[in-house]
Amino acid sequence: MLTVTIEYPRRAGWIQRFAHPLSYAVLRQGMNVLVALAWRGIPIRGVRIFHLPNLLDPLLAPLVPIRGTTVRRIAFPRFRAEWVWHRDAVDPERREAAVLYFHGGGLVSCGLNSHRRLVSRISRAAGVPVFQVDYRQLPKAHVTETIEDCVEAYEYLLAQGFPADRIVLAGDSAGGGLAFRTAIEIRDRLLPTPGGIVGLAPWANYDSTLRFAHPNDRLDPMLGARALDTPAQLGLLRDGALDPAWSAVNHHFAGLPPVLIQVGSTEVLLADAHQLAERCEEAGVPCRMQVWDRAVHVFQAGADLLPDARQAIGVIGEFIRDRLTTPGTTQRTTAA
Repeated sequence: MLTVTIEYPRRAGWIQRFAHPLSYAVLRQGMNVLVALAWRGIPIRGVRIFHLPNLLDPLLAPLVPIRGTTVRRIAFPRFRAEWVWHRDAVDPERREAAVLYFHGGGLVSCGLNSHRRLVSRISRAAGVPVFQVDYRQLPKAHVTETIEDCVEAYEYLLAQGFPADRIVLAGDSAGGGLAFRTAIEIRDRLLPTPGGIVGLAPWANYDSTLRFAHPNDRLDPMLGARALDTPAQLGLLRDGALDPAWSAVNHHFAGLPPVLIQVGSTEVLLADAHQLAERCEEAGVPCRMQVWDRAVHVFQAGADLLPDARQAIGVIGEFIRDRLTTPGTTQRTTAA
């Protein structure tokens, strides 16, 4: 039985077609410079270049959520989180359903500020609140500790009374990989299974070997394989090695819930997306993978300008609503 479908939703809109080469000329080249400096270990006022991305999220506080959104901060002993929900979504106090969201940022940057606007759009599209987790990152915490934070956030939702099958794990880039890795940890700890997984350009393999060999390493308008190899090699190694168990793609997916993956056609992380889809097929896990024409990394965050992104968020909302549909629950269908 075929459980994996791969879709090519649309040709890139003209803004997307314009943004692709512009991103390659500006973002990709700028990233290449930062990566080169990181490998040289150059310090600025005592802080290594590799650690400077930790300072990014506070600067992104002006990225407010879309109009009609409420935000409520939740404090944990070791990390922060917040509820983000649109007025068209169910209030989290009703404990009906939730999206548990893990932001991207290569395990070294971004946070609640950087992703609040994106998750507010997902809340409106899905009709449910989003619980966004500001998990610990490098260099303060190893990915093994990051995964502990993600599982703790899931256990918190369960303790608050949210039914497991009405919680969807989601994330982008590093957070997309964490969504899969958290689902595996949930299964292995014999916790109740969540209702679904959404990965936006998921970084799910910390070993960059396949990405270096992938043709998109030359085409990606933002990230090359070297950029993703940097936090892995400079921050994750233990005794000079990467443990394969840290990467979601090295696990069997038996028992995982249905999956939605969205990725750009020229992204180097297309290699990770294909690996995840293969794991789903091996385990018989339903997987819908969308390859978006010339989409820049996590293009969904550009929904203010990109029709492609708004359409993609609409698909995310549809997937989440489908996974959460149960008798007696009112479903909301709204535009992204």
